[in-house]
Amino acid sequence: MRRQHIGWVAGAAAAVLVAAGAITYAVAEDGGSGARTPGAESADAGFARDMAVHHQQAVEMSYIVRDRTKNVEVRRLAYDIAQTQANQRGMLLGWLDLWELPKVSAEPPMTWMGMGDMASGKDGALMPGMATNTDLKKLQTLSGKQAEVFYLQLMTAHHQGGIHMAEGCVAKCTVGVEKRLAQGMVDAQQSEIQLMADMLKERGAQPRS
Repeated sequence: MRRQHIGWVAGAAAAVLVAAGAITYAVAEDGGSGARTPGAESADAGFARDMAVHHQQAVEMSYIVRDRTKNVEVRRLAYDIAQTQANQRGMLLGWLDLWELPKVSAEPPMTWMGMGDMASGKDGALMPGMATNTDLKKLQTLSGKQAEVFYLQLMTAHHQGGIHMAEGCVAKCTVGVEKRLAQGMVDAQQSEIQLMADMLKERGAQPRS
């Protein structure tokens, strides 16, 4: 069952990557069909900017743990997360380029969701769910089972924060393909959270409260 679950997640990730070019092209077509280009302060642009930053940290954590454990399941999960989120990040930044919008904003993260005061940015945690710089440094010092558990705990919280933001885009974004990508993130990350809960349980641990 576990191997099938991981295989399903990997298959879903592959499907997202295959569709990436088509989705980006569709956005470009939408932009040329008379549809209104999102503004710099829109939910579409805000989500693209913030999720690109959020995804970058997930990629970083995944590559750290890949080098800190020899466990096949954790390494496979980390690889799938890194590849999927790196490609999605490229799509998000690509859309900002297509819209000729800046990739950074003077406003706090998640302002587009009406939640600009939710994250203080303390110790590098720019948005809810993100690991702190201290967390990342600790992950780099662990190995084996300890690294696996800490990574799974950090990534569970990271996914929870990402899901919340993606749900915000589903509700507020106006570009259809971006809304669909956001819903795909929700579905995939919810499945991965359940998988990680099972993996933590096997290791005698549970998500951090």
